[in-house]
Amino acid sequence: MNDLLFPLPLILFGWAVAGGSPGPATLTISGTAMAHGRAMGLRLAAGVVVGSAIWGIAAALGFSAIMVANAWLFEAIRYAGAGYLLYLAGKSLLSAWHGKAVQAQSPSRTGAFGKGLALHLTNPKAILSWGAIYAVVLSADAAPISVAILFCVLSLTSMVVFLGYAVLFSSAPIAAAYLRAKRGFDLTFGVLFGAASLKLLTAKLTP
Repeated sequence: MNDLLFPLPLILFGWAVAGGSPGPATLTISGTAMAHGRAMGLRLAAGVVVGSAIWGIAAALGFSAIMVANAWLFEAIRYAGAGYLLYLAGKSLLSAWHGKAVQAQSPSRTGAFGKGLALHLTNPKAILSWGAIYAVVLSADAAPISVAILFCVLSLTSMVVFLGYAVLFSSAPIAAAYLRAKRGFDLTFGVLFGAASLKLLTAKLTP
């Protein structure tokens, strides 16, 4: 790929670190995997991966530039995402408040996937990240095939990271630790989701 301005291993490493850093997606995947098992965690992670891929395709088609040029579109998605994160924070804090009196219901197969998809599609920073990496990594005259190849390898990296979270946090020792300290985990997740919502609400649109 002669159109790449940086070595591919370096690009993938940076993308993996950014995707795997603590955030709404990784928090939700880990929490679901611990509470409801590996299958549900993987389905939710699959929804996140598909959501990321949708934003990646949209950015390749120029939608990120449209969003930068039309701040109202960014604002609409931003408020939707912040509201969804507040909803997740409220659920976690309510569960922590009631403790064992509230039994967490396992989400349906489609529900887990849809939750992951909605989580990523309501995060406008995701498409800006895709747009930024295309702009920084690819040369100005990059061929469409180079954009497609970069999209594929980045999507594969995201898949490994997010599905890996589901596998890791559904392991027996971690799941057992979650069950022993469920109230503390719920409180932590609630606070972190609330902080993520506040961060999204105060995010600035930058070209």
